[in-house]
This record gives sequence, structure tokens and C-alpha cells, in this order.
Amino acid sequence: MADAKWYVVHTYSGYENKVKADLEKTIENRKLQDTILEVAVPLHDVVEIKNGEKKASQKKMFPSYVLINMVMNDDTWYVVRNTRGVTGFVGPGSKPVPLEPEEMAHMGIGGESIQIEFEVGDTVIVTTGVWEGTVGPIREINEGKQSVTIAVEMFGRETPVELSFTEVRKM
Repeated sequence: MADAKWYVVHTYSGYENKVKADLEKTIENRKLQDTILEVAVPLHDVVEIKNGEKKASQKKMFPSYVLINMVMNDDTWYVVRNTRGVTGFVGPGSKPVPLEPEEMAHMGIGGESIQIEFEVGDTVIVTTGVWEGTVGPIREINEGKQSVTIAVEMFGRETPVELSFTEVRKM
């Protein structure tokens, strides 16, 4: 939908997933799929070291905030604003301000999508950056972040390296 934009909603601390679930249920019940397209709680991978052991987990990128891709009108504003746990839209006063496409692209959400000609297991060569000229097999493809993870031989071990789609090409 051309006039749908991403908006940021502030929530009570720890209510992000509950707000997302409640909104998705309301969207389904009121048949608002054409005006509220997506509700997202952006996460990022974190590796913590506790008691000498590495533990991988996901943490919220923006605690107390939920992103919503929607067409702003009185009905959608009312539905979102009156969802339990929502304290309001981000913006001056009561006027929500949409995020710019560039801001969303930095988070790996929205933006233009790049068509790729490779898949997991294919061997690629790195074309730019510090890994330029390095060859390795693709272990993972993340279309949301538009990146691939390749296995690189380093110090006699296979090490995963995450690179943008534009930094690699198929051999």
C-alpha cells in the first residue's frame, strides 16, 4: 500500500510483545489488514558471557517501543492508541510522525529488497571490504538485514562472517 508508513508507538516497559499480540488480534477481529499491515518488535542478537560460558540470546532493539506499518487515519489511530499497554505515538503532541525509509533500512526493515542469485551452501567471493578476495560457503541468509553469513578459515578454524548482499558474488 503506497500511503502506509512506519510509526513508533511507546508502550509500558515489558509490554512490547503483549501490545504486538493484542494489536494483531484486534487487526484480525476488525478486519484492518488493509490499513495496519505489520506490527514489529525489532530484536538483535547478543552474545553474553556468564560464568565463563558464551550464551547467545535476542534482546529488544528499542525497549518500550513497537513499530507499526500502517495507513494513518482516525480509525487506525484510535485502534492503536487504545490498545492496552500503549502510552502513545512518538511525535510532537498527539501528531504521530512516520519514520523515514532510510531509518527503517538501517534496522533491516522495509526499504528496497535486493534479489539474490545464491542460496545456503553456495560458494561466494567477497568483493569489497577487509575480507575482499576471501572465498567461503554461505551458511546463512538473512533477507531482513540483506546479509549473508559465510564460513571463513581463520587460525585453523571455521569462523562465521556476516556480510551485506552487495559485498559478495557467486563464484
